[in-house]
Amino acid sequence: MTEDRVSVRVADAIADVRLNRPDKLNAIDTAMFEALSEASAAVAARDDVRVVVLSGSGRGFCAGIDVASLAGGKPESLQKRTHGIANLFQNAAWGWRSLAVPVIAAIHGVAFGGGLQIALGADIRIVAPDAKLAVLEARWALVPDMSGIALLRGLVRDDVARELTYTARQVSGTEAVELGLATRVADDPLAAAMELAARIAGGSPRAVRAAKRLFGLAQDAGAAEILLAEAREQEQLLHGPDVAEILTAQAEGRAPRFAD
Repeated sequence: MTEDRVSVRVADAIADVRLNRPDKLNAIDTAMFEALSEASAAVAARDDVRVVVLSGSGRGFCAGIDVASLAGGKPESLQKRTHGIANLFQNAAWGWRSLAVPVIAAIHGVAFGGGLQIALGADIRIVAPDAKLAVLEARWALVPDMSGIALLRGLVRDDVARELTYTARQVSGTEAVELGLATRVADDPLAAAMELAARIAGGSPRAVRAAKRLFGLAQDAGAAEILLAEAREQEQLLHGPDVAEILTAQAEGRAPRFAD
């Protein structure tokens, strides 16, 4: 993975992942697409990560597709599945959704088009009040195709998703929270995301991963499958080490210590 596009640093069970093309407002070119997929795969392969914080270097999160990079011609086939259920471009966002651990996006400046779709792949989005977000593809006579439709459907009302997609209207961080595009605002989104990540990392990693699996299933499965999955996950947790550690810690008057 080339760090001139995406950097990954791991400390205290938190993966600090940053889009790293600040001179271009982290605009996405072919190298960035590849680096994003490599970054999510690299995090997935580690056993020392409990949560990811995804942010952009410089003045904004991501300005979207580097339009100049489109001048190289059209991709051979967007329908080809190269990364599980996704193509390379979709996996830049879906790769974060499919991670076993939670992902928190910290958004400042702009998150336009493909940049917003990358942020939508996170479990939680913390935005600056004056950040600008937009489903921008209509401006270029395109549709959001980096898994944006699949991700929007679980976040905002259908009519809201349609309006934002049809018009390419920009919204502030504050309005994004009101609409459901973002979780909450913070004057310093990265600091807030790191604080939240530390809190999540201090909890039971098995319970958090089980919860993420269930929330993912809830988006795509029927009630019977979800209820069975809840029972299966709970049964495994009840017989696992983390519940026993909480009970022992309470008896000994200390904070629980969870192993991966």
